[in-house]
Amino acid sequence: MERERTGQGDRGLLALVLLLTVFGLVFLYSASSYNGRVRFQDEAYYFKKQLFATALGLAAMYAVSQIDYRIWVSLAPGAYILSLLLSTAVLLFGQEINGSKRWLDLGPLSFQPAEFAKAAVILFLSWQIDRTNKNTIGVGFICRTMVTLLPIAGLVGSNNLSTAIIILGIGVVLIFVSNPRYMQFIGLGAAGAGFAAVFLAAESYRLERLAIWRDPEKYEKGFQTIQGLYAIGSGGLFGRGLGSSLQKLGFVPEAQNDMIFSIICEELGLVGAGTLILVFALLLWRLCVIATYSRDLKGTLICAGILAHIAIQVILNIAVVTNTIPNTGITLPFISYGGTSVVFLLGEMGLALSVASHRNPYPAYNKLKRPFRSGRVG
Repeated sequence: MERERTGQGDRGLLALVLLLTVFGLVFLYSASSYNGRVRFQDEAYYFKKQLFATALGLAAMYAVSQIDYRIWVSLAPGAYILSLLLSTAVLLFGQEINGSKRWLDLGPLSFQPAEFAKAAVILFLSWQIDRTNKNTIGVGFICRTMVTLLPIAGLVGSNNLSTAIIILGIGVVLIFVSNPRYMQFIGLGAAGAGFAAVFLAAESYRLERLAIWRDPEKYEKGFQTIQGLYAIGSGGLFGRGLGSSLQKLGFVPEAQNDMIFSIICEELGLVGAGTLILVFALLLWRLCVIATYSRDLKGTLICAGILAHIAIQVILNIAVVTNTIPNTGITLPFISYGGTSVVFLLGEMGLALSVASHRNPYPAYNKLKRPFRSGRVG
């Protein structure tokens, strides 16, 4: 049976994406107004830049959703090579901010290649795994797939450990989706733990982050973590009210960036923060549904990769803000300030909508014919 275009994507997914986008803009203005006024004499400085990036992202989402996702997958090798070149360019010519080179200057705009690398990795692994002709059993398949990720993870991880973790996490999830034998993941987990230990020990500042995490009050750099926890605690059940945060008034540094979830907790309380987490959970559920109903392995892997990207990033950001794990400098998807991030996140949503619009119109028939559709062998 041929794949049919239904003429529309997943309306539930689209509604959730638009809801998160609007919420992100509203809360970004609330969290950044003080910093904008102090630094640039403009309360809406960060909001206007994010609004521009969001408009570009929505246009990208629409354009990507109108093109068959198989065309994007066919471009994956070139996108992966381009991500390697851009990541190398960052190390050589990148703009250094707060001790890290993560941005390339493009005239009046700046671009963060690490965000492009996440999307490129999702497409490339979907292309690579699909070409294995369902030969996804064994340690050899796991090793080949992970080795593919090492160059980009190494380049990105030299200045952006959190993105390297996300890239490797995407790889693990896509291997899990396509590999029917679960016991092999014990070895993969052990290897990952060993790699993480070596990577953390390679730089003294990473070990310092571990020490700050264990006892933030002993270190000057633990100030941000402590103030973020104060913000969460002072929010109570229903919060102080939108725009009424005290911690964003210079106490939580760069409140519009990585620590924005703490301001959400302070202004909207446990109920508001829990509702936001529920919206993210619904978004992941819709991606899971689209992956399940995808006609082919490419579509399933694309949606699984996007799901992994968002899930890992949300979990890590909230874990950092609550001091559950050491600070990794990771943003909250759709909410934190970052133009490059929101553009490529919305572009990924366009990919998922493209998969949804080309889904199998007869899923029950499809499941009868191919009960292990995602590369699993019975």
